[in-house]
Amino acid sequence: MRRLFVLLLMFCTMPAWADSHDQLYKAAGWPEQRAHFNDALKAAQLRYRNSLPPAVFDALVNNSNQRFAPQTMDQRAEQRLRESLRDPKPALQFFQSPLGRKIVTAELTATRADQLAKNAQGLPHIEAGSTRQLLIGHLAQALPAREAGAEVSLAIAGVAADSLSQMIPGLLGGGQAQGMLEGQRERLMAQIGADLNNTLLYVYRDLSDPELEEFSNFAESPDGKAYYQAALAAIRAGLAVGQNQ
Repeated sequence: MRRLFVLLLMFCTMPAWADSHDQLYKAAGWPEQRAHFNDALKAAQLRYRNSLPPAVFDALVNNSNQRFAPQTMDQRAEQRLRESLRDPKPALQFFQSPLGRKIVTAELTATRADQLAKNAQGLPHIEAGSTRQLLIGHLAQALPAREAGAEVSLAIAGVAADSLSQMIPGLLGGGQAQGMLEGQRERLMAQIGADLNNTLLYVYRDLSDPELEEFSNFAESPDGKAYYQAALAAIRAGLAVGQNQ
């Protein structure tokens, strides 16, 4: 479910890089989230099987397997995170804390395949008091959830469009495919944003109000902003957004 994909931080680490960036990948749950993305990719490929001609479907599978090969995604994403995040230590310290581990556990649970299937028709509405709603509102503004969710949702659609153009040259030429994706990106961000507060209330339902406040304070701090900005850049690089694959 794309509204939960906003939480995907999905790229594994390179074992040779045993430094603070490598530790941050692991502490923030990136290896597990990358596995969850791979599960979602396989499920999406199966859905396309029933709606595409066999030749186009085969091209889709080949293109998506190449573009989203784990090692290739790792290299692109890790390189971008290293370029974008000058000092990983503050984020590492946060995600290694008891609260950080609790946050990562909540995110990993929400993006498991069984949980996505369970909530495929929508998340339950979560009731919350004014204080909790205010804290979630601050968190929704601090996290790059709309942007990240749109990129993940569009990743497979972009490969499908590329595969169709490959099989039928000129069908989506002249920038038409890119224009369609840009329009979808804006619509997806609006859709994600409309339900984002309830999504975050659901995902972080086991966090207390003081824990949510501490999380929000980190996300809104200079160190938190630097981490999440770099994380979004790494997601886009790992998904090869804007690259011809």
